[in-house]
Amino acid sequence: MYILIIGAGKVGYFLAKRLCQGKHTVSIVDKDRTVCDEIAKELEALVINGDGCDSKILEEAGIERADVLAAVTGEDEDNLIVCQLAKEKFNLQRTVGRVNNPDNEHTFNELGIDVPVDSTKIIAKVIEEEVSFSDFVNLMSFKRGKLAIVRVDLPSDSPVINKEVKDITLPQDAVLVSIVRGEEVILPKGNTILKTGDDVIALTLVGNEPQLLSLLAGKF
Repeated sequence: MYILIIGAGKVGYFLAKRLCQGKHTVSIVDKDRTVCDEIAKELEALVINGDGCDSKILEEAGIERADVLAAVTGEDEDNLIVCQLAKEKFNLQRTVGRVNNPDNEHTFNELGIDVPVDSTKIIAKVIEEEVSFSDFVNLMSFKRGKLAIVRVDLPSDSPVINKEVKDITLPQDAVLVSIVRGEEVILPKGNTILKTGDDVIALTLVGNEPQLLSLLAGKF
């Protein structure tokens, strides 16, 4: 894929480094010339010194052939403007925007950013998961807040324990994505049997979470 990254801070740099290692074609834009010079020496990527909010700079960086744009600067306003430019002027289908202030996530969703990434929220969710504050964690929402990826820990009294996936009637517009069982990651099939302690990752419409939790964990 051709991936355009706006913002060459630590997030942008390590994102670009990882994507380059994954054999993707990467272009990165940043306002700081010194930062751009340093990254150009280290990564096999097209590095552009300029303002990602400028459509001419985006064109120079190759947005017209990009598959994905990731705006990961430290300024929510810049990330929002860049993503909107990409979608509205260049008809890019896939945009990812870094949300620095959690209060702005709703705005990103409402204005059509495909995947608003709220790092604060994700870190909080990871903490919740690790210390077992909850047996239900909403990991991420996307598609303007309409879809959610959730994790449900199956307790011993779950109504689905020892049942095959094909015998479970999920809420409408919900699907099981994976099952984490110890160190093993299982892609669920019809004959997959759910066990106590399984971490079930599911995709569902926002608003369906209570029904899903009721089914899988016997809550609500």
